[in-house]
Amino acid sequence: MSQREGSLEAPTRHPIEWKSKKFWDKDDLFEELERVYDICHGCRRCVSLCDSFPTLFDLVDESETMEVDGVAKDDYYDVVDQCYLCDLCYMTKCPYVPPHEWNVDFPHLMLRAKAQRYKNEGASFRDNMLTSTDKVGKLASIPVVDVTVNAFNNNSLFRNALQGTLGVHKEAPVPAYHSRTLRKQFPEASIGVKPVGETTGKVAFYATCYGNYNTPHLGEDFAAVYRHNGIHIELVPKEACCGMPKLELGDLDAVNELKEKNIPVLAKLVDDGFDLIAPIPSCVLMYKQELPLMYPDDEEVLKVQKAFYDPFEYLFLRHKEGEFNTDFQNALGDISYQVACHLRVQNIGIKTRDILNLVPETAVNAIERCSGHDGTYAVKKETREKSLKIARPVVRQVDKAEPDHFASDCPMAAVHIANLTDKVEQAEHPMSLLRHAYGI
Repeated sequence: MSQREGSLEAPTRHPIEWKSKKFWDKDDLFEELERVYDICHGCRRCVSLCDSFPTLFDLVDESETMEVDGVAKDDYYDVVDQCYLCDLCYMTKCPYVPPHEWNVDFPHLMLRAKAQRYKNEGASFRDNMLTSTDKVGKLASIPVVDVTVNAFNNNSLFRNALQGTLGVHKEAPVPAYHSRTLRKQFPEASIGVKPVGETTGKVAFYATCYGNYNTPHLGEDFAAVYRHNGIHIELVPKEACCGMPKLELGDLDAVNELKEKNIPVLAKLVDDGFDLIAPIPSCVLMYKQELPLMYPDDEEVLKVQKAFYDPFEYLFLRHKEGEFNTDFQNALGDISYQVACHLRVQNIGIKTRDILNLVPETAVNAIERCSGHDGTYAVKKETREKSLKIARPVVRQVDKAEPDHFASDCPMAAVHIANLTDKVEQAEHPMSLLRHAYGI
């Protein structure tokens, strides 16, 4: 029995020592890869998660020794390429994470490998472009340009050419861009501030690249619901990408540059009495977990971490104190709800489901399986089919349920699943459903 299985201790995360010489030492990296791969091979508990583990086990089983020592070192990166840092193996499956003496942190080992490769080899034009969400969004949301980009993205000839030249799969849904961004239309309003429990009742909304350029209507839904609950909400005055796409690429210098742009702004908001939320779970996780682990001694990073909340976690905290509005006008019926991986690993429970279940004549079926999207994994030609395999259990559950609504807190995951199902016309965001339930 492992230490974790034999105790009530929660998994602990060690800081990412990306500024140390050891982190960048290739020989040390491959020694650690071999050690952890051998532990994973002996366990195999995570085989049903991403494709990293089946890839590893196939390499082992097809080797001459049928052990990790029979796998060529050149093939180690085949495993790394399939990891998109969902963190589920660490938080939900692995029995050997700290405080266990074996000290396995598979996702952050994969991050280390990605970082070394990026530093030594860089990345393709496509991968650099797909992870430069701010730059692409600013360009594609220019008036008239947005119309052109959206038209091309819906043109089969262009998509075939895009697949042939850049390797962006022709059948993968790609987001629309809007010249009328969230920052141009976020509704202004000011209401009184009422602290409740640990919440201040005064929220700064970190729009995110996707929220600003691709789903600007979501900002209106957030503002309407929060103000309906007596919460003051306004936009973060300025922001850059949270850095999660660059983290997944292994470009830690870019992550650092984005941190230097965002943290001073967010820390000042906290000093001014604001709590912080964002509409995308990955962005919330970046500030709650990844940046604090990269900068464990940075007081401003830790200050932001303590003030950052998942949006439905925030509403639920106020509900526990009797300050959540339950005067609903519309039932929502049956909802199939995919719980985003980067929400699951925040260890806050399924607060979106719990809030939506407060609506009369509403039943939420929470599907705790990965969508396989990851922001870029489901879009790339070489990993598209694997993403569909990962998504299949979610799709089957949704089709079987034939729900009135399908939703996920991650809009990209939601669109990905809705595109694959036979029973769902369009994906919806839980905050949009909550606004509809209020009738506002």
